[in-house]
Amino acid sequence: MIRNFEVVILILALSFDSHVHTGKIFGGREVAAHSRPYMVLLEIVLWNGTTTFCGGFILNEDFVMTAAHCQAKNYTVLLGLHNISNRKRKVSVKEAFPHKDFNRANYTNDLMLLKLSSKINFSSASDVGFIALPGQDDGSLPKSCSVSGWGRANRSESHMSNVLMEANVTLTDMENCPKEKSYCSEGESGPAEGDSGGPLVCGVGKAYGVVTSRITSSSGSYTYNYAKIPDYMSWIDSIMKNPGQA
Repeated sequence: MIRNFEVVILILALSFDSHVHTGKIFGGREVAAHSRPYMVLLEIVLWNGTTTFCGGFILNEDFVMTAAHCQAKNYTVLLGLHNISNRKRKVSVKEAFPHKDFNRANYTNDLMLLKLSSKINFSSASDVGFIALPGQDDGSLPKSCSVSGWGRANRSESHMSNVLMEANVTLTDMENCPKEKSYCSEGESGPAEGDSGGPLVCGVGKAYGVVTSRITSSSGSYTYNYAKIPDYMSWIDSIMKNPGQA
């Protein structure tokens, strides 16, 4: 049995001065350039002035989704990235909508919508696009899924990867997985520090979850948690349709 859980929050303060210290997909592989056009990197400035990063994904021309524990003073959304040295397309955030019941003590309800300050033009380039979400009734446990992000390829490295990486994960209904509004996977492959807010993509290419936290056991194995998007579709729809009423 996995014991002595330690929730490792998947966010790490860093800068772009020389080496970027964040985390990434463990056990992953480089994806074909711009084959995940919904992926974004969020450059965020915390209230103490520290710059850090989270993952995120595009839902439509106005909204990006990420994790609620990525809340910050301000955000810059980096679009159309594969190699992080080519950060040409940026958009700022007009308003953030963390889930009203987000609990930082146990990272439940850990998802957030970001309303962009200007609309994304999907017709101008093929390297930027959106990802579909499942319906509210699509809450069964999908098996074949993947996670994406930028960062170190293994636990012996400490620098951010220059390119977008991806790893396959298999969702399981394990004993220590939260039973409500969560998916879990376990094993060596999965998201790491800095990958918070990225999508759990399953089935026919829909975003079923949001990367939230990692549980580490005393034996060194890992359980990865994801906010279960189908359970939040009413909230997501209400924000996207009437952001002024949130």
